[in-house]
Amino acid sequence: MMRMVIRMTVFTLSCAIPAMAIESQPSPEQVQAALDAGKAAAAQGNAPDTFYLRFGAQDELHPSGFLITKLGALSVMATHMALRGLQPGEADVAQVMETKTMLVSTVIFGDVPAFAQESYIVFDQAGRTIKPVTVRFDGQANRSAAWPERPRFKAKVVASFNYSDFDPRAKTTITVFPASGGAESFVLDFAGIQ
Repeated sequence: MMRMVIRMTVFTLSCAIPAMAIESQPSPEQVQAALDAGKAAAAQGNAPDTFYLRFGAQDELHPSGFLITKLGALSVMATHMALRGLQPGEADVAQVMETKTMLVSTVIFGDVPAFAQESYIVFDQAGRTIKPVTVRFDGQANRSAAWPERPRFKAKVVASFNYSDFDPRAKTTITVFPASGGAESFVLDFAGIQ
């Protein structure tokens, strides 16, 4: 029961950029707000990854993940650059804005080193399955914090989804299917994400 609760729990980091859903075409005001948020984070000594939208468990022994939207990517970039005393140029911003996919990265657990090989990720939105453009996975998993106890190994499964393929305002279940069997699911409400 506890594992099911953990799987269904969504932990999101708050961000200073107001939005009504995932924005595939942010306005100039949203772009500037994202860049300003990144610069402010650097001034406060915050890490760039504070702009990742995290989901799943918060500990090191249960499935979790994060996704990065265009606005989040702009804030991450601005933070990285501000920490080095730089500012993003127009070409840097344009490169992020031209991105056609959203990155989703997950961490799953298993009991053998190759458990994550051939893993797959999909979105489910009200019964509609959205497939990724790309999927990468760890061929050899790393030892978990529980080693040699279970779960023994942890691995990353990373996918990119076309913005044009999914509804940026829908409740979404992200499901990871390891080839070794089973599944790990995370429920998010994309309407509350920037």
